[in-house]
Parts: sequence; C-alpha cells; structure tokens
Amino acid sequence: MSDMPAQHEGPLSGQKLPTDRMALLFMVMLVTAAGNTAMQSVMPAIGTRLGVADVWVSLAYSWSALLWMVFAPRWARLSDRRGRKALMNLGLVGFISSFALCGLTLIVGLNGYLSGAWTMLIFAMFRSLYGGLGSAAPPAVQAYVAARTSRQERTQSLSMISSSFGLGTVIGPALAPLIILPFLGLPSPFFVFATFGLLVLVTLKLRLPDDTPSYAARGRLVSEPMSTSAAGEVYDADEHDEAPPAPVDPTQQRLSWKDARLRPWLITGLVGGHANAMILGLVGFMLLDRLDLRATPELAAGPTGLVLMAGAFATLLAQWGLIPYLKMGPRNSTLWGMALAATGCTLVAFSYSINAIALGFAIASLGFGLFRPGFTAGASLAVTRAEQGQVAGIVASVNGAAYIVAPAIGVWLYNIAPLESFAIIIALCVFLLAWGRKALQRDETLVR
Repeated sequence: MSDMPAQHEGPLSGQKLPTDRMALLFMVMLVTAAGNTAMQSVMPAIGTRLGVADVWVSLAYSWSALLWMVFAPRWARLSDRRGRKALMNLGLVGFISSFALCGLTLIVGLNGYLSGAWTMLIFAMFRSLYGGLGSAAPPAVQAYVAARTSRQERTQSLSMISSSFGLGTVIGPALAPLIILPFLGLPSPFFVFATFGLLVLVTLKLRLPDDTPSYAARGRLVSEPMSTSAAGEVYDADEHDEAPPAPVDPTQQRLSWKDARLRPWLITGLVGGHANAMILGLVGFMLLDRLDLRATPELAAGPTGLVLMAGAFATLLAQWGLIPYLKMGPRNSTLWGMALAATGCTLVAFSYSINAIALGFAIASLGFGLFRPGFTAGASLAVTRAEQGQVAGIVASVNGAAYIVAPAIGVWLYNIAPLESFAIIIALCVFLLAWGRKALQRDETLVR
C-alpha cells in the first residue's frame, strides 16, 4: 500500500462536521462511557457483597474485552459497506441489552437465588454482548468523523469525540451513588444507563441522516445500493455534506496490523492502554482496603466515585483544554501524557488518604487523557482517508485488547504485592516515553 499522504482531501480542506451532528455522535460515546464508569463504581462493592474474590470480578470483563478486540475491526470494515449509522445502532443495541441483562443477573445473585460464582459467570456471559455488539459503535463514530473532516481539523475533532469518554467518566461516578434506588439496590446504575442508551438510540435513528454507502450509476439506475457492477465514485450520500468523503472501494486491500505506517502507533496504544487499564482495574479495590471499607462495601460507591470523578475532570482538562489550547499533535500529546501518567501513578502508589489518592489519580488521568487522543489521531493520520474505516476498527481493537487481562492482572498483583503492581504500571509509562521519542513520527510530518 502507498505511503503517500491521505487522498481525496482537496475538497475537504478545513471541513468540519455540523454542530448538531457532532453533538449526537458525542452522545453515542458519552452514554456508553458513563454507563461503564458507573458500573466500575459499584462492582467492587457488589463483588464483596457476593463474596467473590477481587480478581474474579475483574476477569468477568475479560471475555467481553476479548470479543471487543476480535469484532471491532470486522464491524469497522462492515461500516465501510453498510454505513456508519447502521453500526452505531447495532453498538447501542448491544450496550442496552448487555446492561439490562447484567443488572437482572446481579439482582438475582444479591437476593440469594444464585451463588456468587454463578452470578459472576452469567454476568460475564451477558457482558459479552457489549464486547461483541457494542464494539460496533466506537469505530463507526470515529470513521464517520475522520471521513468528514480535513487533516488539519481531524486531531481536534477526534479529541472532542474521545473527550466524550472523559465526560462520561465524570457523569458515571457522579450519578452512581445518586441512582442507587431502594427497590433495585447496587445494580440500579445498570438499568438507568440502559434507559439512557435507549433514548440515544431513538434519537440517533430519527436525527442522524442515513449514510448507507452507494454507487453512483452511469446512465442507468442501480437497483441495489450495494451493487458493484456499476462504475462511478462511491461516497456516503448525504445532501448536507459539503463534499463527499473518500471513495469506498470494495476491492481495496485490507489494512494490516503489520503495516509499517501503523506499527509504532499500535505499539503505543497497546503499551499505554495496558497501563491505563491496570490502574483503572485496581483503584476501586485499593480504595476498599486503604479506606478500610471491606466490612461495609456499600459505603465504597461514594469514595470510588469521587476518585473516578477527579480523574475524569483531569481527562476533560487534557482533551478539552490542553490539546486544543496548546494545539498539541499526536506525538507531543502521547509523550507528555506518559510523563504525567507515570508521575500520577507514583503518587497513588504511596497515598493512603482519599485526598492524596484522588490527586494522584487525577494527575495520572491527565496523562492518560493526553495519551488516548494522541494515539487515536496518530493512527488516523498515518493512513489515507479511504482507510479510515479500517484503522478505526484496528484502534478500537487495540483499546479492547488492553482490557482482556490487564485489569485482572493488576488486581491480582495488587492483592499479592501492592507496590510492585504500581511499579509495573509506572515502568510501562516510562518505557513508552523513552521509546516513543525515537519511534513516533513528528507532528509536523503527520499533518503535512
């Protein structure tokens, strides 16, 4: 494949998505992020109440993360043919069904109708709906944005979409203690966010223009939009677009994970993603121990939510403040992010008060908040516009890969040797900082 810069970009120079459409795409990402962080606020307490070891609670997410890694690239390739909107709809259906069924399972288990082991096993099974189907939405959203913005605008546009996860991680922990309803108990956030997801799904169906890719006929009507028999330029048909996105070529070569253009960014995503996943996985259980709440786990939702909110606000500061204000490109964003993440994780490792833990976690989250959009934008800018659907799937797959075993390993190591678990996280950040200085393309080269 060509190493030349992205093609078909002339008509799109300076193009931005309409505000109302960006807001809707933002909500698609926001509701899933908020639901997942609300779940993280209550799952350590639920696991303790069920009498399940911490590591098994973390492993309940692993199967879902594995499915995410496998299916995200497939959904992304399918979105090139079926349209981004259809895949967003599918992803929201996966999110809604997964959260509703997981919530029902936890209610049954907490009321004593299932053992703790069976409860977590069935929970993991229903959680896999999110990994298998829910993984369709993020790459579709990313590809939708990338295909409709110029190279100059893409980093900030993708940063805005990525920041929806940051805002979601603020809303989720903030709402979690407030939406624990008396008749539902600790699993309440699952049902509340399933309802939010349903509202977003309905709005998406009604307000986002249909973008099913079609082939322009030459002198005759094409009866099926997926027909490949007629020649002509391919684009997502939408009368409101200022210019058509890149052509969707059904014969285009599949983008490989081994592609030299992508390799440094994929390594970056895997290493930094594992560090991020490890500290996110263990922080809730760490708070149970350091605040001495194992005997009263229902009281942990508040402190856990506070720490996660501190981290989420720092993520928003990175993605809504520092990146656009400083006009940080992918490489600078990634390297500065790793430096801050290592500093914050070090502070968390040696803190025992809620204030110190929250401060350290906020600094670490500021770093990971810079890293995540840096990695995403770097991978996007490394390939052509016509390959955006494929690279979005690969990026989503890399993000999912980090959550297969890293959270469980982090919790397992924390239970054996707490300081050593943080040492590994810090070492990953330091390695990426040192290696990335040599391996990652400079920002001025990427946006050229």
